Amino acid sequence: MPNLISYSLLAGILLARSVFGQTPVNLPSETHLHSPDGKLEVVFAQKETSPGKPNSARRQLMYRVNFQKKPVILESGLGIQIDNHIFEQAMAQKVSSTVGSAGAGWCDNLSIKNVINTQRDTTWKPVYGERSLIRDQYNQIEILLQKDDNPNYRLSIFIRAYNEGIAIRYFFPEHPQGLYHRVMAENTEFTLPADTKAWFTGWAQGPYSLRPLRDWPDMAERPLTLQLPDKLYVSLAEADLTDYALTKYKLLPDKPNTLVTALYESADLMSDVGTPWRVIMVAEHPGQLLENNDILLNLNPPTILRNTDWIKPGKVMREVTLTDEGANACIDFAAAHHLQYILFDWKWYGPAFSFNSDATKVVAKMDLQKIIEYGRQKGVGVILYVNLQALYKQMDEIFPLYKKWGIKGVKFGFVQVGSHRWTTWLTEAKRKAMENGLMVNIHDEYRPTGTSRTYPNVMTQEGIRGNEEFPDATHNTVLPFTRYLAGAGDYTVCYYDKRLKNTHAHQLAMNVISYSPLQSVFWYDKPAQYGGEPEIEFFEKVPTVWDETKVIHDAIGEYVTIARRSNNDWFVGTISNNDGRSLKLPLDFLPKGKTYTAHIYSDDPTVQTKTQVRVSVKKVKAGQSLDMTLLPKGGQAVWLTPDL
Repeated sequence: MPNLISYSLLAGILLARSVFGQTPVNLPSETHLHSPDGKLEVVFAQKETSPGKPNSARRQLMYRVNFQKKPVILESGLGIQIDNHIFEQAMAQKVSSTVGSAGAGWCDNLSIKNVINTQRDTTWKPVYGERSLIRDQYNQIEILLQKDDNPNYRLSIFIRAYNEGIAIRYFFPEHPQGLYHRVMAENTEFTLPADTKAWFTGWAQGPYSLRPLRDWPDMAERPLTLQLPDKLYVSLAEADLTDYALTKYKLLPDKPNTLVTALYESADLMSDVGTPWRVIMVAEHPGQLLENNDILLNLNPPTILRNTDWIKPGKVMREVTLTDEGANACIDFAAAHHLQYILFDWKWYGPAFSFNSDATKVVAKMDLQKIIEYGRQKGVGVILYVNLQALYKQMDEIFPLYKKWGIKGVKFGFVQVGSHRWTTWLTEAKRKAMENGLMVNIHDEYRPTGTSRTYPNVMTQEGIRGNEEFPDATHNTVLPFTRYLAGAGDYTVCYYDKRLKNTHAHQLAMNVISYSPLQSVFWYDKPAQYGGEPEIEFFEKVPTVWDETKVIHDAIGEYVTIARRSNNDWFVGTISNNDGRSLKLPLDFLPKGKTYTAHIYSDDPTVQTKTQVRVSVKKVKAGQSLDMTLLPKGGQAVWLTPDL
């Protein structure tokens, strides 16, 4: 079946050219592109290396990025390493004819044939998100390149300048001989100012540490957030990964302070086709990175889905007993406390890691059809976990079957990530789930790249060191400015479990800090553990998607405050690291002239409940502030609703 994303990408490029027009220009030695607000500048050039040396001079593609004339990315190389063969010959299993160098210098000595300028400024409404309206505004250049000795060898480099950052991708136009491209490596470099530090993790579910750009134990996961010495913040990210191999970032040993994209493996692409976008987000404060993370959605094609009414965000409670009694108790608890879904986790259909298990049959001692019907009567939907083995073996069978059963969504378990093969397989799985009206939660190492714009049924994903691993409070203060820049993360909020390392008010606040349209709550908890604690009201009231998001405090690794609006109500989460502290919460985000009732949920060791959370109520308005005394590993949650 044709790749929907490739066609959507092509359509998007053709639309941009037809709507916004082509403006060919004569290329000077450098081409400058500015963001719409003029603060960001990216400079593209070809640089002569080894001048004056016979047979050694090369013209290499370079770029640099400045923010208000401050260097962000110093002179860095651009390029892509390919090993090409004629498609017809390869398919006929004839002797392959190599028509291009497989070396890293394939992009050297290309001739620039044209530069096309385009601009865009539109606003679109996502199905759900961290904000209800998204502006897509950028200036773009397309640089058309060609081999001097082979006019059929062409490459375009797209560079976009948003107010939020810079995006770069390579694009192969259609080849007249049906050429396919084996991408062996990308050579996109990022040379940072000296003394830059990175919030490093080597794997998607790993802890973070602040490191200089040297002596890393591994490649860095993306997004990679960087602290520059001139107090700027940068995050390197990836967008529109659907038909390619995953990339991370590695240090270049022979070039100080320089990172380069590192492909998991080669990728075979049929032109015309583009690579994923390499994104350089830039901000003066780390909170602006989170407030501007819609740049990743904007770099993905819109969905072709017309009816999205069945996509319903909500809160999910996991049912762990896999019994009728346990399931009905979870449904009753969910209905009483305004949770929208229950999840049957692995083993409901048999051993999850076995190809012999059949995900069309329930082996647990429960009547799934009766449970689904009971949930329907109570307004609580059912989500089923399915492991990779069953998905791979039975996807075409189980998705229409689950739709017939009345299942609302599927949690993909232990998916494989990294390779070109598994990336395209997962894209196909998203599409097929969408065609069958199933929401999706992808677990384990998968991290998003903005593709939920194309596949809005993919509500959330793991790729995060979440609460099921009981990270400490410091880790949680890092997440909003690293992992959550990429999009929704299923943090799996726990509440009553004795293994918690943080306070209960901290756990309440994580429902605001953590963005996940399907928010897993009470992860290790059972309904019987509820003892009437009054602060559970916050779980009942807090939404999972938002109309507006503001970062109030953004001290990475120390403390965080995020305020989010849903309709007229505001919800605020504040968390501290392993240290206690006193903070003020300014209420400037509230509209002027209105009085609000603030429901405040704070840690208080004098409260005589097992959770020791105090609930207090106060009248407030814009211009005022709330005093917050945070315990070590503590937090505070606030629900603000306007008075009539």
